This record gives sequence, structure tokens and C-alpha cells, in this order.
Amino acid sequence: MTSIGHNGAGADPDAPVTYRDSGVDIDAGNALVAAIKPLVKATRRPGADADLGGFGGLFDLKAAGYKDPILVAANGGVGTRPEFAIVANQQATIGVALVAMCVNDLLVQGAEPLFFLDYFSTGKLDVAMAREVIAGIAAGCREAGCALIGGETAEMPGMYGGGDYDLAGFAVGAVERGHVLPRGDIEVGDILIGLPSSGVHSNGYSLVRKLVAAASLEWDAPAPFAADMKLAAALLTPTRIYVKSVLAAIRATGGSGPGGAVKALAHITGGGLSENIPRIMPDHVCAAIDVGSWAPPAVFGWLKSAGNLDDTEMLRTFNCGIGLVIVAERERGGLVLKALRAAGEAPMCIGRVAPARGVLSEAKGKGQAEAVDYAGQLRFAP
Repeated sequence: MTSIGHNGAGADPDAPVTYRDSGVDIDAGNALVAAIKPLVKATRRPGADADLGGFGGLFDLKAAGYKDPILVAANGGVGTRPEFAIVANQQATIGVALVAMCVNDLLVQGAEPLFFLDYFSTGKLDVAMAREVIAGIAAGCREAGCALIGGETAEMPGMYGGGDYDLAGFAVGAVERGHVLPRGDIEVGDILIGLPSSGVHSNGYSLVRKLVAAASLEWDAPAPFAADMKLAAALLTPTRIYVKSVLAAIRATGGSGPGGAVKALAHITGGGLSENIPRIMPDHVCAAIDVGSWAPPAVFGWLKSAGNLDDTEMLRTFNCGIGLVIVAERERGGLVLKALRAAGEAPMCIGRVAPARGVLSEAKGKGQAEAVDYAGQLRFAP
């Protein structure tokens, strides 16, 4: 037989070379599936039994109560967060963050997240570590009200180093026809409401890593912005999932269709406030925001100082303490604020819709659009 590779001195040239010899452990993969089945089952919801074993996941839109739905799909990742998670040995929060990045993108189109699928790739499968990651994904799905109906685990020796891993997520939601956001009736005077972020969320981590290295900080040292926490753990605060609270507020104020008080939503991800808010604005208006109307979490003050960053760079890189922006009808903005508080949020009025100024900037994925008109200066919590 032809020898492929080198088995080492004294090795039997006729001995079989198995998949395990190449670095892929099928038994470990099967053990992981068995370990996560109860976690997946706990995400069941109307329309999905969240049971593993089939070649594809099923979802019954009729059982979920939809009459004439439009499906909305989103996918996302967690950037370089896995490096922080591995160092801190804290994998569960990264799974929540993965779900959040996808389901919040569905939410801003007015959609209810229905189901989720994950992709976990690693150099060598550690069943316990992978189970912890997927436990976080399942927790995020429960928080968002969507079913975890499938996924893929890929063990790829040579592509990743040792226990390094990467994640991707895929989510599908639905919204009844005629209720898709953003609406086209955004007008001058409409109110901009901000919902607090929990920290950096999942964007800007490459810059965070560079600043940590430049400051010669150790990942297990106290965080310079949160002395009671280790740095890596502090940076792993999960991305917030806004689904249930915001959908409740939308339903309580007339729905997302014509006549509803909520006209648009923006998820503040990569590109920060500067590139995400213009994505939802019609050409004849712009967002006028007072950046002194809220106090960003302390981590942003440290990042600004460590990187010597001006407000312009901060606002196009990080969420700066605002994870979701809501455009509400001016006459009923107070009702939306009240509904959000009733749903457990801490909303802030951060600005208004203003006439277009003819000043253009980059809008993520949209090209050139009316730039955000900022007033004031970012003020950071001590």
C-alpha cells in the first residue's frame, strides 16, 4: 500500500491511520451531542420541539401563531472574544453574546426570534468546554424566546491552535406582513430613546486587545475600570438581549405597523452610533443626539484614556453605553418610555429627529447617508 505521511521510526507501515490519528475524535463529538441534548430541549417553544438527531431542524410557523409572516434572517459572531473567554476560563457568557448579536438584529426589523443554530469550530474538541459554550447559547435562546434547533461542531486540527475556538450563530425570526421596521414615516421631532448596553458587547475587541497589550496588563489582573473583577472577566460581560422587553413595549404602544408609536430601531454594533443610526433614517432627516445625556459604563472611559481616543473615534467604534436606539412618535414618546420601564428597561431620551443638513457620512452597509448631528461631550462614569 502507498504510505501517506511519516509514521515514525519503527512504525508498522501497514497499520491503519484512523480519523482519530489525524486529530478528529468522533467519539468526543458524540459525547458532546449527548451532553447538550437537555440544554437544547430546554429551549422548546411553540413551533419547535428543539430535539436533536435529524438532518435539519423543523419549525412550524402556524403553531407559533403566524398568519401571513415575513421571515427575517441574521447571522453573527463574537469577534475575538474567545481569547478573553479562554484566558478567564469563562465560556458561558460568550454563548449569550453570540445569541444576542443575532436576535437583536432580528428585533430591529420588528421580528420575533423563532429559532437559532450555532457553529462551533476548534482545533481539539474539549467536551466540557464546548458544553459550557453551548450552555450559554441555550441560556441566550431562552432569554430571547427562541428555540435552539440545531448546530454544527467542527474539529479542525491545524486550522486552530489547541483549545482555541471560534463561534458563529444564525437566527431566523418572523414579523407579520405590514409590520416590518423601520417604517417610512419618521418625521422631524420624533424622539430618540436609548437603551443601556452592558459594556463593550461584541464589537471593538481587536482594539481592546491592542490597548490591553500596550498597557502591559495581565488578563488575570484587576480591571483598571472595575477593581473588584479580573480584567478578562470584566470584559466578558454578556451582550444584552433586548428582545422581550422591546417587543412588549412595541405591543403595548400599538404594534410596529401603521399607527404604532415605535417607528424604527437600531442595534448599535460595529460602527457604533455613528454608522448604525443613519441606516434607519430616511434621506430628508438626521438623528440629533446629545452625547452628554447619558453616562457610559466605566470601561469606555478607560478605553478612551488608554487609546487617547477622541469622541468621534469612540462613537464610530464602540456603542459607548447605548446598545439599542428607538425612534418613537413625538406625541407618544412618553408612552413608549413608560412601556419600556414597565418591561424592566432603563430608557433614556438621547435626542430627536432633525431636518437633514446635507452632511453625509458612512452608514454601515448602506453607503453614504445623513450623518448623526452630535451635541455635547461624552461624560464617563467614575
